[in-house]
Amino acid sequence: MTMGRLRSWTAALAIATAVSAASAAPAAAVPKTFWGIVPQATPTTEQFQRLQRGKVGSVRIPIQWNAVQPIQGAAPDWRGIDAFVRGAATAGIDVLPFVSGAPSWAVATDRSISSHPPMTLPVKTGAQRAAWSAFLTMAVERYGPGGRFWAENPTVPPRPIRAWQIWNEENFFYFVSRPNPVDYGKLVKISDTAIHAVDSGAKVVLGGMFAYPKEARGHRKPPKAYFATTFLEKMYAGTPGIKSRFDAVALHPYTGEFKALTPQLEEVRATLEEAKDPGKPLWITELGWSSQPPSPGNSFAKGPSGQAKQLKGAFTLLRNRSTKWRIQRVYWFSVDDQVGVCNFCDGSGLFGPGFVPKPAWSAYVGFTGGQAG
Repeated sequence: MTMGRLRSWTAALAIATAVSAASAAPAAAVPKTFWGIVPQATPTTEQFQRLQRGKVGSVRIPIQWNAVQPIQGAAPDWRGIDAFVRGAATAGIDVLPFVSGAPSWAVATDRSISSHPPMTLPVKTGAQRAAWSAFLTMAVERYGPGGRFWAENPTVPPRPIRAWQIWNEENFFYFVSRPNPVDYGKLVKISDTAIHAVDSGAKVVLGGMFAYPKEARGHRKPPKAYFATTFLEKMYAGTPGIKSRFDAVALHPYTGEFKALTPQLEEVRATLEEAKDPGKPLWITELGWSSQPPSPGNSFAKGPSGQAKQLKGAFTLLRNRSTKWRIQRVYWFSVDDQVGVCNFCDGSGLFGPGFVPKPAWSAYVGFTGGQAG
């Protein structure tokens, strides 16, 4: 989940048959990395230790090209990413980065949108493609197996990054003002080549697609957004050879009620069947609700107990259908609250101000088998 956007769920959803929100079993039959989490701010050492005791398997973090290398030709500043990686590795937690955010020296930005996203993805010219590949190469060389970060920090237990997510919500104007499925397919192919030139065993994961952006309705040209399944269909159709260039599809299935997850995930699986890529795994790289008091204008606000209830229902559903839907990972958004960032970011955390746990944290560790304290 990210900044400054208003969620609207008037898009047509076929509500599934009610799914029982049964209590989570202490030891779920899924791998450790199945249960992940998304911090909004870099956790402290003590906070990472808390997440470790809770048996969090993975943290998802941004690597923003425009923040790391804002000046063309300048050496990248990895300090912010280093802090995340150091804390997670010390706690024995995997890191999943999503790499996005082209700087204005590489791609023109859209000043009409508060987030100033790139107008297009960095694939339009040879210079753009070369610059993106170079940045991605540097990231893998730093944090992948035998990377420079591990050599520079010999006291940090090596836990190299082996999965790389390409962009974030690439079907939504907040992250690229002119989303284009064919351009995104090109970006994936370029990224696959760059990553595997450094780490042949790394996984390439599609950016998490916002399932039902309201801007995808109608016939706006050029489109400001696509429904996730439409974007996926067009990417497959317009990008020859794309199936072999990535390892997993990612989705952000935000919804007012966990029961509505079923049609969203069924639609994605049907799209993969139609693309003749039915074995491709699915990663849920953002999912969450807010502990803010319920209000008519915010379907994500459930109050503390309601937030925990939605987590239990969603996690039970996703765990129980992980084989059917080929789900390999689920990331809760978020670890912490951040006021004013988005329309539910100030209540989405499993921990409130002062890193005080909410009922949803106890619900979360019920699935991981970890300790709440």
